[in-house]
Amino acid sequence: MTAASPWWTPHVHADRRPRLILRNAIAAGMRDWFGRRDFVEVETSALQVSPGNEAHLSAFATEAIGPDGQRQPLYLHTSPEFACKKLLAAGEERIFSLGAVWRNRERGPLHHPEFTMLEWYRVGETYESLMRDCAELVALAAERAGAKRFSFRGREADPFAEPERLSVAEAFMRHAGIDLLATVAADGSTDRAGLHAALVQAGLRTAPDDNWADLFSRVMVEKIEPALGQGRNTILFGYPISEAALARPSADDPRTAERFELYCCGVELANAFGELTDPAEQRLRFAAEMDEKQRVYGERYPIDEDFLAALAIMPQASGAALGFDRLVMLATGALRIDDVIWTPVAAS
Repeated sequence: MTAASPWWTPHVHADRRPRLILRNAIAAGMRDWFGRRDFVEVETSALQVSPGNEAHLSAFATEAIGPDGQRQPLYLHTSPEFACKKLLAAGEERIFSLGAVWRNRERGPLHHPEFTMLEWYRVGETYESLMRDCAELVALAAERAGAKRFSFRGREADPFAEPERLSVAEAFMRHAGIDLLATVAADGSTDRAGLHAALVQAGLRTAPDDNWADLFSRVMVEKIEPALGQGRNTILFGYPISEAALARPSADDPRTAERFELYCCGVELANAFGELTDPAEQRLRFAAEMDEKQRVYGERYPIDEDFLAALAIMPQASGAALGFDRLVMLATGALRIDDVIWTPVAAS
């Protein structure tokens, strides 16, 4: 079997180029969209003392070597979030970043180790405003690409239609027949045995060492995510508090958090929060996430103490992160994320 030609081969590049030009047009449209709404574009450092403290995000590690030979561990960021929130603490009120981020252990049709993230923040505004932003940005991408419908793996959606809004609890009941919040206490603690029994009754596989979060993720991946964003986009909101490490509790139900995700054609496009600004609570959540990371992967990342200090003076805000390459994929009809990245990282 002949090996596939690399992306830089002239005939391969000629086939890829139309989508890459549309990628540029979508990026330009987004910068214009934010500029007309008085957002400031910021460029954050890719090197950070902590790459983020979510259990299942894996980073690329490196180190800085000073003139005296002293070595400082650093990481390529998995998101510009910590830096952006420091800028909010410094006084910025509407900011966005469109740039590269890095995540290890990720490669596939929807994953690439280096990809582009669009992240934006609104001070003093609720996360409902971000839901409207997401709908407008998806429509903008479709308009710039000349796409009337998005499709991926047999699923289709109208990018101009008003998104469906569906709570996580409703999604669990609708697509899996599981009463999710019956396994979440008022203080946010979770009932592993109760959720395990519900999965068994629903005919889903389980493992003896599954914790509550593992069971939650299995239902999401196998039953819920494939059903979202069909016909029109879906905004999935009201995540259990234990599944929203950086979001503040919901005023409507303390078992849930102000977190939503945007789905289109079964593809997760965006993740958004009403931001948590309590540094003591954030420290506890980070510690819990790192304990889980240690359990699963045998490693943990440091906590950015500057970030927690900034959080203490950061104003109330809402923020969202959108996978720019995935949106370009859907807008241009690509089947793999590598097809819309100008210079994809070579696969081993």
